[in-house]
Amino acid sequence: MTTGLIPGEQPPDSGPTSGMPQQRREPVGRQAVPGEKESKSSVITARASASFEPVGRSVASARSFVRDTLQGWGHADVVDDAVVLTSELVTNAVVHAGTAADVRCLRTDETVRIEVSDRYPEREVPLQSAAVSMGSPDREGGRGLQLCAALAGRWGVDYTPTHKHVWFELALPDRAVGTRAAGPSLPADRLPLADGRVRVAVVQLDAGGAVTSWNEDAQDLFGHPADEVVGKQLTDLAAWPHTPGTGTGIAEALRLSRWEGSYGMRSADGRVVPVYASHLRVRDTDGEPSTVCLLVRDHERAVLQTPARGTASEATSCEGRSTDPFEVFIGSPAPDDLDGLLQRTVERARDMLDGDAAFLLLATDDETELEVRASTGLPSARQRFARVPVEAGPGRYGSARMPAVHDDLGAVPGAVPLLGGTGMRSVVTVPLKVEGRLTGSLGVAAEAPGRYSNEEALRLQFAADRIALAVESARLGELERLRRGSLSFLVEASDLLAGTLDRDQTLALMAQMTVPTLATWCAVYTIADQASEPFLSYVLHEDEELIDGIKSLLAKAAPPDPVPTPGARVWTTPGEIAHQAALRTSMRALGLTDGASPRAASGTGPTLATAHALGGETVVLPLVARNRVIGMLTLGKPADEHFRQEILELAEDLSRRAALALDNARLYSERTAISQSLQRSLLPPELPLIDGVEVEVIYRAAGEGNEVGGDFYDLFPISDDAYGFAIGDVCGTGPNAAAVTGLARHALRLLAREGLSGPAVLERLNSAILDEGARSRFLTLLYGELRPLAGGGAELKVVCAGHPLPLRLRQDGTVRPAAEPQPLLGVIEDLELYEETVTLDPGDVLLCVTDGVTERREGTRMLGDDGLADVLTTCTGLTAGAVAARIMRAVERFASDAPSDDMAILAMRVPEPHQD
Repeated sequence: MTTGLIPGEQPPDSGPTSGMPQQRREPVGRQAVPGEKESKSSVITARASASFEPVGRSVASARSFVRDTLQGWGHADVVDDAVVLTSELVTNAVVHAGTAADVRCLRTDETVRIEVSDRYPEREVPLQSAAVSMGSPDREGGRGLQLCAALAGRWGVDYTPTHKHVWFELALPDRAVGTRAAGPSLPADRLPLADGRVRVAVVQLDAGGAVTSWNEDAQDLFGHPADEVVGKQLTDLAAWPHTPGTGTGIAEALRLSRWEGSYGMRSADGRVVPVYASHLRVRDTDGEPSTVCLLVRDHERAVLQTPARGTASEATSCEGRSTDPFEVFIGSPAPDDLDGLLQRTVERARDMLDGDAAFLLLATDDETELEVRASTGLPSARQRFARVPVEAGPGRYGSARMPAVHDDLGAVPGAVPLLGGTGMRSVVTVPLKVEGRLTGSLGVAAEAPGRYSNEEALRLQFAADRIALAVESARLGELERLRRGSLSFLVEASDLLAGTLDRDQTLALMAQMTVPTLATWCAVYTIADQASEPFLSYVLHEDEELIDGIKSLLAKAAPPDPVPTPGARVWTTPGEIAHQAALRTSMRALGLTDGASPRAASGTGPTLATAHALGGETVVLPLVARNRVIGMLTLGKPADEHFRQEILELAEDLSRRAALALDNARLYSERTAISQSLQRSLLPPELPLIDGVEVEVIYRAAGEGNEVGGDFYDLFPISDDAYGFAIGDVCGTGPNAAAVTGLARHALRLLAREGLSGPAVLERLNSAILDEGARSRFLTLLYGELRPLAGGGAELKVVCAGHPLPLRLRQDGTVRPAAEPQPLLGVIEDLELYEETVTLDPGDVLLCVTDGVTERREGTRMLGDDGLADVLTTCTGLTAGAVAARIMRAVERFASDAPSDDMAILAMRVPEPHQD
């Protein structure tokens, strides 16, 4: 936004622009008089402009921009009409047309012209000459133009190929020359006090807020010579008030066309001098924006302060029209958000009673406590969302339900806890009530004692009665928005928490959902079992650099008690350890501790920033799942900040969902650990080394978290010169399949070492499987006995019970099955099995696989026995390990999807003599 005085500049021509047709309307009931002189002067004396994004909140921003600009120019008489018209036109641009809006304010000697431009030139505008009806005033479209026709002296619409410009002009009322405002004559004893010489500091700033001029009065008031401050930012010298409920900071104030208010200036001796300031934004000789600041001591504010608006008793205008007392007190238009309404309320209440501070508290739903929601003139925002009881003591002065006047708080310490340590001496408070129900409390305070009487209490009560209903309506609207936002937040949180069963990830999600949405920092304590102490498992802060420091401080404190009582409870320990840590850090930095120096203490121990992060309100919510406390969710605010009740209720809902998700993750982790332990027990120990024979096994279980599936393998010694080997596949998965797997592997070892032949071993295993009854599973199994030969080679006796046939690779590259198929196990009782003898010569390979290898699929294609044989043909001359690896690579590359079945590969090779 730019604004300033532009001598001699002409306003935009009201005729057609760039050859485009212009449509213009005169107010209804008035005809333009040919040859009538439109204005006495067409020289633009000031202008301001701003652009607004195509979002709903831009409408309120545009209203504030126009209001501040016109009030800064001293034209409060036309502010209301200008703001109403601007609101409608900007709404058409950013809401209905969905484009950005450019707003420009132009002032001449007799008129104020407002222009609103958007990027939607196609919209139709009705013409006066066409005599088209404007329609109902309640319809959504066209209402802005109707208002222009009704309120503006002149208005029109200009088109360009890319923009549409809607403008209107408001005539300025005639005023006596040199008179803007005047007050009544006062006796000398009622005039404001001032020093022997009233000093007015004149400070000029450039567009970036740096000081470019510093007069002698400024040097006398603050002690800084001009050469020391020129070039410095005003922010380095100003102690700007951080008023709760308002977002206006010093940077925003310096961009306004005009601003008045109080703040502090740091003097050369380090003190803060309270000042009252009047800022005026102008343009310097180079055409750049510049701000002129006039400053006086705060108690001399009458020198600069603009006269206040009339009180409620002046609610009748000079034309005799009745004015709404609410509009008189709040101003028009009223803020459309709760925080803005509350902030303007406390500011107007302070000005109405000429106080130094004001505050407003809203009642909780049960009317037992009051929550601080807005204040002005207090040293800091530390009281925001703090709570005080409605009934603080006996008698009318201890209840917020009745008006109260305190002549001197110094005589009654603690009578108004909110003002403790603020320097305020006298205060008047009144209740806000709607239909007899307490909804809040409004108070005004002054630094001098005895400032207020029952008369001021009645005036303040009258104002409170006017605004109570509006405040309650805005509060209910805010609660509804919070409720909808809370539901959306909880739905998203539930989806995120339900999407993981990993404990660490669940802890991280819990913290990330609370910071910074609900709290500034978060710590999660977990409890392994009822006999264990709470353990600090996760810490998160919105500033990552403070996380380690917070962990260090919390680790030194005893964890909160695992109380199962629902709801948030205050935990004071973090604030206490933060205060102690800050004190120790400051003492070390000053070298006040034994054996420490400032240089040595630099960077050691918890920093002041870490202590400040823990210094605010801290609450603990229990994590209760399945009637057991499994942890605590700790939320914290930085120093002097408090939680809102709505935030605590939302955090409680989140804690219940997080507790269940954390417990589900715990149960899943336990089940996974048990499952993996059982699966590992089904795997054979390390394979034995066999002289004269290379053996390699590759095993891959399908499914996440599985180490063993339905496939299994084994290789074990039977006697000094004989070894048993097996590879099998149990039907199905799960505990029953695992039971058959364990039965088969252990039975094979036991029966083979009893000296039984291969067919006898499998027949007894078949009987044992059938004895399992309903838990039995059929089993395909390739079992054999291996005996190395003294002259080289190996003799194998194999039985293939329903299993994929073993393949034999010779040195010449030929591949043949090494056994015949026989019935599988676990289906029929009387099996007649036989064994076959296979002799492996040096260089030969015997390959045994499960059906997960041969049945590997890609769409309709399957690897099959022939495909496996083709791959094995290429493995001539490879070691057993290389053969197994090549087969596995070929299987994995056959399809892009992850394997859906378990796979086991057992390769045995007799090395050639020269490779020994």
